[in-house]
Amino acid sequence: MLLCCRNNTKQMYRYITRSPEHCSFFSCHSASDFQILSLRHREHHVQSPARPMSSGPRRRRALPSAFSALDLPLQPLFRHVCEANLKNSTACQNKYEELMKKVRKGGGENAIARHTQRNNKLLVNDRLRLLLDDEDFLELSPLAGLGLPYGDIPSAGCLTGIGRINGLWCVFIANDATVKGGTAYPITVKKQLRAQEVAIQNRLPCVYLVDSGGAFLPLQSEIFPDKNQGGRTFYNEAIMSAKKIPQVAVVCGSCTAGGAYIPTMAEETVMVDRIGTIFLGGPPLVKAATGEEVTPENLGGAKLHSEVSGCVDHFAKHEKEAYECTRNIISTLNFELPQEEDEQRWKAEEEPLHGCEELLQLAPLNYNHSLDVRMVISRLTDGSRFQEFKARYGTNLVTGFAKIHGHQVGIVANNGELSNEASLKGSHFVQLCDQRDIPLLFLQNTVPRSKQTLDVAQAEVNSNCLKALSSMMSAVACASVPKITVVIGGCHGVDSYAMCGRSFDPNFLFLWPNARVSVIAPGHACSLLPPGGEEEEEQDANRKLEEESSAFFSSGRLWDDGIILPQETRKVLRACLDIIRQQQYQISTEKQRAPLLRM
Repeated sequence: MLLCCRNNTKQMYRYITRSPEHCSFFSCHSASDFQILSLRHREHHVQSPARPMSSGPRRRRALPSAFSALDLPLQPLFRHVCEANLKNSTACQNKYEELMKKVRKGGGENAIARHTQRNNKLLVNDRLRLLLDDEDFLELSPLAGLGLPYGDIPSAGCLTGIGRINGLWCVFIANDATVKGGTAYPITVKKQLRAQEVAIQNRLPCVYLVDSGGAFLPLQSEIFPDKNQGGRTFYNEAIMSAKKIPQVAVVCGSCTAGGAYIPTMAEETVMVDRIGTIFLGGPPLVKAATGEEVTPENLGGAKLHSEVSGCVDHFAKHEKEAYECTRNIISTLNFELPQEEDEQRWKAEEEPLHGCEELLQLAPLNYNHSLDVRMVISRLTDGSRFQEFKARYGTNLVTGFAKIHGHQVGIVANNGELSNEASLKGSHFVQLCDQRDIPLLFLQNTVPRSKQTLDVAQAEVNSNCLKALSSMMSAVACASVPKITVVIGGCHGVDSYAMCGRSFDPNFLFLWPNARVSVIAPGHACSLLPPGGEEEEEQDANRKLEEESSAFFSSGRLWDDGIILPQETRKVLRACLDIIRQQQYQISTEKQRAPLLRM
């Protein structure tokens, strides 16, 4: 900072440096003398070497927080509500566990025997055990592919998720060849695209375990032609490379037709001898076209592509060697991990005052069984601490700051119908979190149906609410911070958009098993039907809403990133926030690249 003091006889210039002991006083009789002095000082600063941002982790200490605790035990007054909720939660959990057992069997006993014995391949879960640091990974949409019009496709024929490799969070996309021989169905493509989207959104390295037989031809019209179908996989691979998001492929089975481009577009590829093959058309097609008989190994085996074509970069004699090689490749990515800050954060963690198991009694059977959402918040946050924002204004929406496993988050939670005041409050809070770079957590439980307009006064109220809700939707859509949405009850109508539903692109979106997802809740079809309609028509509509609004119906069609049990929500949120923290750390420590100088 320069301070200029004028005198009758001369000008005094004082240069104040950062520390008082380095203060210097300079006297000059003309401005030109001072300009020379300033230029020399500027040159000194330009020539002094600056420490690169990536030379070491930033030693930043988080500000201490002393949020007040929400000590909200389950009250005997609401015992009948809690009992009804617990009974429904137990039934939903049993159904969830039953479906998960079905999914874990893959394509069935015969398909597993053929895969392991005849083809000498590892099962997809065994492959992940060799690839990842541990089995504690975040699986995405495990129930996708169940209850579809063209039949059940367990896990959509592939496992996707986020796990640690050498301590680094990575997305994995692993084909399960026991399901329909690894054939890609429309839901398979959708699941793979969602995994790539997660990798792009969170800047995570991506590992492909390729064992695919290509597209299911009878459904080619739903796989091939449209924008967000099969070809989008390859487009995403190119975009991820342009964004410097690393991609590694392991060819541990067939890569036929379009599937052959996945390993060839990855940055590094490992191929397993005698098991992996890459070709556009297999031996039967060659024989039909030319009459020549050729073995899969000679047509597109590991030796051919590692020694002749150069399509792959690493040759592995067996699968175990391939995953060791992949782990070594990940270790060369030169990513930095925020270990010191993580250790400090873990030491500061506190468990909630009340156990997470009590969330089973707070998961609403329906909207009328919803209790104060602060009771849910108090069972998710560290020490049940919560710094509420605008506590007395727009009380139908609860907003505030908290920490979950040491990560600071801004929480937006439904506590009734989104009124005009509640929407304005939500808009303000979302923008506040965006300004402070604080991730947002939405706990969604919206009203079962939209507001009715029965008179002029109600029309005016609804119009004001419409304007405020539009403002909140704009704030949520434009917020650049990471967003996580958990549907703890209902996901209905336009309120769900303001609460960062699927259309508003949250980083992660999960459902509790009791959740309902539909334009209106079951039992409220009359609000969409014309007055005086037939009772039978209303009953049919409600019956359809009951079936199609189920969390299992939603997850089977990949409208979310999976169903999570209420008591596991805090654990899942920790994984998501760790992943987000890794992304933020990489961005904050990106290297300052020197400009390329050409003579």
